[in-house]
Amino acid sequence: MKWQATEMDTYLQAKEYVDTALVSLIPVSWEKEIKQTVAMGEFISIIASEVEKQFHGRVVQFPVFSYLKSEGKPGRLERIRNWEKELKVGGVNHIIYLTSDSEWKSIEDELDGMLLWLPTIPLEHMEADYRRNVITDQIKQIIPIMTNKWQSR
Repeated sequence: MKWQATEMDTYLQAKEYVDTALVSLIPVSWEKEIKQTVAMGEFISIIASEVEKQFHGRVVQFPVFSYLKSEGKPGRLERIRNWEKELKVGGVNHIIYLTSDSEWKSIEDELDGMLLWLPTIPLEHMEADYRRNVITDQIKQIIPIMTNKWQSR
């Protein structure tokens, strides 16, 4: 389910089945590596939407957790921990973070959730069919990781 009022009606009727938050970690930079940073966000946003479609009824795609590339890791962690507390209190059992920013890998163990890091694949110059195939291939890799996470609980 998406972070939309119409989707929340469905959530409220079936919330015992919806136990996973999908949170995209999207960097922002207006000084350095602008295009690369935008490509990261674009790629992860597309992947998150596709994952939400695959697991509609089990996953809620939350708003993007955006941060400045220049923001220190302690600041990011403090803010993300506030999100984690809110989600856990609200009954979320699993938090799945999606990112193309490799900096998150260094603090992955400090997250109360599973981090899925995907290298950015530049989609801007791809033909639509090839682009769709690339996204589908990425989703095929994510699905078993998520289902294994749910089964291990």
